[in-house]
Amino acid sequence: MKTPSLDAATLTAALTLRDLTDPAAGPHAMQRLLDDVVAALATWSGATVRVHRALPIVSARDNYDRLYYPPDGVARDARYTRWLGPDVLLRTQTSAMVPPLLDALARDPGWHDVLLVCPGLVYRRDAIDRHHVGEPHQVDLWRIRRGAPPLAAADLRAMIDGVVAAALPGRAHAVTPARHPYTVDGLQIDVTDGDGPVEIGECGLAAPAVLADAGLDPSQVSGLAMGVGLDRLVMLRKGLDDIRLLRATDPRIARQMLDLSPYEPVSSMPPARRDLSIAVDATDAAEDLGDRVRAALGPRAAAVESVTIVSATPYEALPPQARDRLGLQPHQQNLLVRVVLRDLDRTLTTAEANALRDRIYAALHQGAAWQWASTPVLPGV
Repeated sequence: MKTPSLDAATLTAALTLRDLTDPAAGPHAMQRLLDDVVAALATWSGATVRVHRALPIVSARDNYDRLYYPPDGVARDARYTRWLGPDVLLRTQTSAMVPPLLDALARDPGWHDVLLVCPGLVYRRDAIDRHHVGEPHQVDLWRIRRGAPPLAAADLRAMIDGVVAAALPGRAHAVTPARHPYTVDGLQIDVTDGDGPVEIGECGLAAPAVLADAGLDPSQVSGLAMGVGLDRLVMLRKGLDDIRLLRATDPRIARQMLDLSPYEPVSSMPPARRDLSIAVDATDAAEDLGDRVRAALGPRAAAVESVTIVSATPYEALPPQARDRLGLQPHQQNLLVRVVLRDLDRTLTTAEANALRDRIYAALHQGAAWQWASTPVLPGV
């Protein structure tokens, strides 16, 4: 049993966030890229394409158990998963859509070779920076075939080549071994970027146990399982350096998010930097801070470019006067956190930046003494 971690307002915000992969919500470059990938795989494989979308509230059974994540695995920890109640969560991966689709295949005698396409938002607790967001877009691409010859490692490599060529034409890529609980012979896919290799997805042969649990005979049915991050692919394809640009409302930016042509930077707003010295639990990490900032600011979190831990100092390493200034307790640590504020649409005034700084400070600082930049506001008020 897991403790619910989202209040009603936060849950509503999560469920009403626009899914950029869904044409029903309007056009977006992400849909163009996904269409290119699916068309390339359909041509390569000859498989029947089945696109599936589902509500993001899922059971732990589909998100974890049927994909063979260990019961005590770190992925299930509330630090990484947005639990809504006992064994119910906002999906952390689009792979959660796959087990029910395999069940449906087991009940359907009329298929031979299918490509399951499962796109959508996933929900995680994550750091805040130019490349991470708490609600990224993924797509799971599973090719399932009945009969001989079974799908094998050579087919997986061909699938990788097809996806990279369609999503990132001309871009070199490499694979490295990776372990996933629901695949065998797993691989990580990296592409070459200016700053080095960038992970775009993971894949492997569908684990026989996952197929068998759905009622598919692994001696007769085989599969290829792949999951890729669509935000990162679009950023690489268009040359974006900030993930927030994908959802920007500035018309100069938004109209460039309708196709896959290279991004032409618009005038950049100046950043406002604020350093915070805060007291937090000794186990808190960047993911915890990012999640609290998003929850506290709601829509205004889009003005936060990054929240970075500059240094961490345990209770016993601080002098008494520093502990008193923070109201630090023995079970806590002192973090120096750098917050960079930069609205994509306009320049923030000093007063606005200070007000945002204080809302972030109130959400993060757990000490018994406070240091405000503007009008004092107690946490929770």
